[in-house]
Amino acid sequence: MPSDPAEQPPHINLVDPKLYSHGDPFAQWRWLRANDPVHRHQATELPAFWALTRYDDIRAAYRDAETFSSAQGILLRPADHGADPGGGRTLALTDPPRHRQLRGLVDGWFAVRSVRALEQEMQDVAESVVEQALQRESCDFVADIAARVPLYVICRMMGVPSSDWERLYTLTSQAFGAGDPLTRRFAHLDILGYFEELQAAKAAHPADDLVSVLATATVDGEPLGAEDVILNCNNLLVGGTENTRIAAAGGMLALLENPEQWQRLSEDPALLPGAVEEILRWTSTATHIMRTAVRPTEIRGRAIEAGDLVTFWLPSANRDEEVFDEPDRFDIGRQPNRHLALGFGEHFCLGSMLARVELRLLYNELLRRSIHVEPDGEPELLDSIVVNGPERLPVKLTI
Repeated sequence: MPSDPAEQPPHINLVDPKLYSHGDPFAQWRWLRANDPVHRHQATELPAFWALTRYDDIRAAYRDAETFSSAQGILLRPADHGADPGGGRTLALTDPPRHRQLRGLVDGWFAVRSVRALEQEMQDVAESVVEQALQRESCDFVADIAARVPLYVICRMMGVPSSDWERLYTLTSQAFGAGDPLTRRFAHLDILGYFEELQAAKAAHPADDLVSVLATATVDGEPLGAEDVILNCNNLLVGGTENTRIAAAGGMLALLENPEQWQRLSEDPALLPGAVEEILRWTSTATHIMRTAVRPTEIRGRAIEAGDLVTFWLPSANRDEEVFDEPDRFDIGRQPNRHLALGFGEHFCLGSMLARVELRLLYNELLRRSIHVEPDGEPELLDSIVVNGPERLPVKLTI
């Protein structure tokens, strides 16, 4: 969604969901990077916060976990919603040393060796999902392809029986879709309820899977409580599916809008690893990440007080003109490409290797079979300040 630099200062409102589905957030971010890179965003239904839009500032804040805490929440939420229930309890919402302890329990599952051991199974998933979509010819690339590959893979890793994969697919689609808020809430509760039953079963009869690891784990000599296990299971499910789903769909949208890049990739599949990195940079699916300052600090001369909320706008960082040449150009051969789409520092994405392999295998399956993908209607973008990208992407697949 690139645009020409704004001649007049735009009205800055980064918390309007419609900006991401029907507007141009890049115009606001571009102006902020140039004129107010540490911007004080006034309260709306959400509390006031500092907005960081420059790559270097965000990277530095990511590294400074002693100043910028994750334990009080990593997403903006209305004050009347109270504290995030996962605060201080899940991988995403803990600070060192607790974060390192929790991460150490599951890190090995996402290491290079472990992901490579799963690669054939992931390839089988990609083949099956693409084949089913190809038989339908017309499909929604988001729901029918991009959503299923990462969900099936993380379900396999978590020890979810294959007979339950479709149930979790339905629940996650409802929980993270743009439908009725009550439907989304009940779907979230159903997911938590599912993992309550699964963690109890795994605690009684552990197997070789992630839920068993958590259900039988101890930290500082104490077992994880059932609620902590359930919250971390939910965290793994969301982290293992949402951003990869949107990145896969957003990458396909970018390739449809830049057909010369798809042609380039078709002619030289060796470009695929670099293309995955450019897709991650271009889509930057986590729109914002939040931290809470736990001590006074200063960024570019602006005084940040203890208790202030500080937000990292990752799509802006990954279009920073001081870091990326022609940042508003989608280029699968871009080098270097040190994007922040998967975070940085202590909270660098646990599943970064897994996400890269899933994206590579999915696009490789389309390339390997010379599948032609073309638009079959207008894409619809998500109405959200949390994640950005296609909610629907109607396409036709033919050989």
